[in-house]
Amino acid sequence: MEPSTNFGMPVTPTHLPSDTFDEQSQLGRLPNGVYVPMLAFFTPDDEVDIPATQRHTARLLAAGVSGLVVHGSNGEAVHMSRQERKSVIKAVADAVRHESDHAQMPIIAGCCAQSIRETVELCQESKEAGATHALVLPPGYYAGILNKDIIVDFFHSVASKSPIPLLVYNFPGAANGVDLDSDTILRIAAHPRVVGVKLTCGNTGKLARLVVDTPKVRNGKHDFFVAGGSADFVLQGLVVGAHGTISGFANLAPRACVRIGELFEQGKLAEARDLQHEVARGDWLAIRYGFVGVKAAMPYFHGQGELACVEPRLPFKSLAQDGDAVREIQQGMAGVLEIEQRLVAEATA
Repeated sequence: MEPSTNFGMPVTPTHLPSDTFDEQSQLGRLPNGVYVPMLAFFTPDDEVDIPATQRHTARLLAAGVSGLVVHGSNGEAVHMSRQERKSVIKAVADAVRHESDHAQMPIIAGCCAQSIRETVELCQESKEAGATHALVLPPGYYAGILNKDIIVDFFHSVASKSPIPLLVYNFPGAANGVDLDSDTILRIAAHPRVVGVKLTCGNTGKLARLVVDTPKVRNGKHDFFVAGGSADFVLQGLVVGAHGTISGFANLAPRACVRIGELFEQGKLAEARDLQHEVARGDWLAIRYGFVGVKAAMPYFHGQGELACVEPRLPFKSLAQDGDAVREIQQGMAGVLEIEQRLVAEATA
């Protein structure tokens, strides 16, 4: 098999289904490109909607993304039981393996808890359901008495006990304000089973430092995946060496997000910049309205057949499709929708 060349840097494919992973393949570099933290979908009876989940999985695979993230902050994992979480991972894994061209795609599962013990349990359950990697937040509930040594020990202990490798999830908004600096992430990255980081903090200076300095703590290996955590700085991240992005907006416009990376690697910076401007404009609405806003835009981007996908779990409620918020979302995302539709048409011509 030829190495993946998404975003230009060849890397050895290592994203085998978790039940066929060996130690070497688990710890190699994740492929470059766009990773999508998938939305969660529910039926009118408030059950996990497996058909919608698998339909969306197939849509994202067709768009050329490099990996899928289940139970990220867009995925409402905090609204699900552990059994439901496993059922979603299994549904995604089954859909990926059904597509022979994508059978080796990474499936990264959010495994976030406050104790080492429960986090490891979530990693084990995720592996059993079909995940290949775990995405882990720092344990921020007791942020007032949390220090950097505790955080580093937390990640190292989980990494040593987890059956699948970890990515660090730096999202202060989901970790009670805990924002890991680059020095702390480098200490965590010294563990060989911590293989990447998602920087939803949006700090591209931190991203640049991690790109250049992680090989120094990993015996000279360039095997640590550094990704931004939002579609509004895909290009900015690539300029300083990011390996990809893990972006919720890619639920709506996956091809546009992928295209930014392609244009950058082709040296078409003016075109990449123009596209990044449009994606950033649309992503701002997704950031402002959160996963509820992203869900509200599903029928707008993917057709009225996805109208049932707009419902979040209580206590959150869907945005009225004829309300001011949805009109603002549609207006703000109109430019990127037009681009996404054009890219779909080009791919299917």
